[in-house]
This record gives sequence, structure tokens and C-alpha cells, in this order.
Amino acid sequence: MDIAGYLEKHVEVLNRVKEDHASTILELADVIVASLQAGGKLLVMGNGGSAADAQHFAAELVGRFRKERKAIPAIALTTDSSILTAVGNDYGFEMVYARQVEALAAPGDVICGISTSGRSPNVLQAVEAGRQRGCATVCLAGCDGGPLAAATDVGLVVPSEETPHIQEAHVTVIHMLCAMIESRLTCQEG
Repeated sequence: MDIAGYLEKHVEVLNRVKEDHASTILELADVIVASLQAGGKLLVMGNGGSAADAQHFAAELVGRFRKERKAIPAIALTTDSSILTAVGNDYGFEMVYARQVEALAAPGDVICGISTSGRSPNVLQAVEAGRQRGCATVCLAGCDGGPLAAATDVGLVVPSEETPHIQEAHVTVIHMLCAMIESRLTCQEG
């Protein structure tokens, strides 16, 4: 393993995110904060490492990121094994998130899909279900963004083809979003 080379690639990808997507990160925060300020919630999902990122995102908002504050309504749709297996068995794996969006999302909520390829059918189905319910849709993707980036209102596509570096950038973006969301909502609280 070339440690220096790996870290150089990591920094290169983050620098490209900084150069190409700073305004997109602000736009993602704007969409999420607007929903939360209006009484909405964030529903987030992904597969594999992106499922872990979805849980991380929700945990930072429901718990706390840096500040003591009220809990922020966020749900990772990746966590209920009974729902995932029942829906997967009865409707197919492509519907495991869409059915939860149908059950839990209200107009004005935000549906956030995370997919390194931008091609996860179950995430795409959830975004479509959210759109049909009147939700804002956002994503974190990689590679060329795939159909997911095209299907969402705001999408951040990490400029890399390498899954580990895409995921590392996603976690960094999630942390920036948490900081901005927390800051804006705590300013609103007084």
C-alpha cells in the first residue's frame, strides 16, 4: 500500500470538491434548512458504505454535531431490518426505501439519496416516491452522477471513479452540512 499516494489522491478529490462544488454544498444546506424551518424532516438512504453514511448523517442531526441544541428531525431509512427484509421479500429490494418514503414522508420533507455510482435502483425509486409526495430531493453521488443526480433537485457529484475516495468526500460533505444546518437552526432558536 502506497500510503502517501493514497492520501495525495484523497486530498486531490477533496480539493476538486472544494473548487467545483462549494456552491452546491451551500445549496444542499439551503434546501435542507428550508425544509426543517418549515417543520419538515430529512429522510436519507444508501446501500453498503452509503447506508452507513446515511445513518451517520441522521445521527449527527438527531443527536448533536458540535452544539447543544434541540434534536433535528432526520431518519435513516437503512436501519429497520424488519422493514427492509419484509419489503425486500414482498416487493423486491428496489422498493425497500420507496415504501418507507410512502409511509413516512410528507410534502416539504427532504429525501436524500447517497450512492457512489448514482445508479442504485432502490435509491432512485425512493427519490421518485419522494417527488410524487411533494418532497425536495437531493443526493450525494460519484462517478458521473448517474441517473440519481439527474433525478434530484440538487445533486453533488464527487469527481472521482474510486468508491473509497467518493465515500471519504461524502463524509466530509455530510459533516459540513451538519455544521451549517446546526448553525443556522441554532441561530433561529435564539
